[in-house]
Amino acid sequence: MKQIFTTLLLLCTIVNAASAANLPDPVGEALKRAHIPLNSVGIVVQQAHARQPIITQNAKLSLNPASTMKLLTTLVGLEALGPAYRWKTEAYLDGKLENGVLQGNLVFKGYGDPKLTVEQFWMWLHELRQRGLREIRGDVVLDRSFFEPVNHDPAAFDNDPARAYNVGPDALLLNFNALHLRLMPNGNATAALLEPDLSGYKLDNRITASAKLPCHGDNAFKARLEGASIVLEGAIPADCGEIEDYISLLPHNDYFLTVFGALWKELGGTLQGKLREGSAPANQPPFATRFSPPLAEVIRDINKFSNNTMARQLFLTLGAAGGNPGSTSGGTAAVQQWLNRQQLQFPELVLENGAGLSRAERISAQHLADVLQRAARSPFSAELEASLPILGMDGTVKKRFKDSAIAGHAHLKTGTLEGVKSIAGYVHAQSGKQWVVVFIINHPNAKYGQAAQDALIEWMERWY
Repeated sequence: MKQIFTTLLLLCTIVNAASAANLPDPVGEALKRAHIPLNSVGIVVQQAHARQPIITQNAKLSLNPASTMKLLTTLVGLEALGPAYRWKTEAYLDGKLENGVLQGNLVFKGYGDPKLTVEQFWMWLHELRQRGLREIRGDVVLDRSFFEPVNHDPAAFDNDPARAYNVGPDALLLNFNALHLRLMPNGNATAALLEPDLSGYKLDNRITASAKLPCHGDNAFKARLEGASIVLEGAIPADCGEIEDYISLLPHNDYFLTVFGALWKELGGTLQGKLREGSAPANQPPFATRFSPPLAEVIRDINKFSNNTMARQLFLTLGAAGGNPGSTSGGTAAVQQWLNRQQLQFPELVLENGAGLSRAERISAQHLADVLQRAARSPFSAELEASLPILGMDGTVKKRFKDSAIAGHAHLKTGTLEGVKSIAGYVHAQSGKQWVVVFIINHPNAKYGQAAQDALIEWMERWY
């Protein structure tokens, strides 16, 4: 019996060694069909608590991970800040308040809240009214000193500055600096709704409806700012129902003021001054403070929906944890300090914004797998895994394996850029084992690589 056990163990070792050198046939065949060479992929498959992987392919190759870089940023956030961490935004009265009239300025100081939405802002302004503020005789002053000033060019990444994913970070980020656009075909024309309301701006809708456009093609409309008008141009399909999109057109300051102006007027308040930047009064308690949802909840938005702006806010917040204004260098240093505490050496790691929306960021498949293994041992492992999209059910993998028995058996973060397609996370196999998988493709044909990634996930879930 002992000899048989030894023989079986030896056979398993041989099989595992072969697996580490060779991809499962369906994966290799899918890569061939996509014309993606093996030297353009990095793959690691490893049991969550095992020392050695069962599959590796270019595991140490430095690759662009796209949005799977958010796994590192959110794990460091959980462990450095704690899952209960909440961002705050403060309101100060720089002047005297009597009978509802402020003879002075209303000052907002931001601390990088990634999720100060219009709904929450409205509730907070309503609270200010309840506290007795009605009329502001001075200015609205914005203190955004919690983050270093950033010269962010929203067109720099892909020359599409109106896209909501290109919004830069800001210590006083309001509603992701985004506008929710809803287009409704009506014969050859369209109706357009834009939220939130912007005080001082009007909507100039020139979008038509065309029966020639396919339902699932690329957007054929554009939005631009022309003076005080938001101009919509182009066309949408006539027979495919309503279309929703998110756009960003205004600088942070202008957006904050116009949204504030509309909401404050709606609440019955008045403002005589203008908006400007400045500092909160020193040695004075805030008039009111608004807190964000806890970090454990925020990272669900970051990972499930791959929110780049929120990830950038978290990255800069990590940089500000040491007492200095949040910065890219500070965020990078905070991540490196965490790696050092874990005794992890990632010499190829390059961080630009912690979100993966970057041509410069780099990590290897093995080191991203190491991050996932470390997360599995973390006291906050449940929070991290729960933030990942559930295969076939929600987030960015909602449509993958949707009607398959595999649906629900994996928590996976995806990443997509031009020339990059990645997926990383946990697969819960039929055997009951939990596996870490990382599959990064860097190649001009990367967009055709999903079949290979899906083949690996299916193989892991069924056979391991």
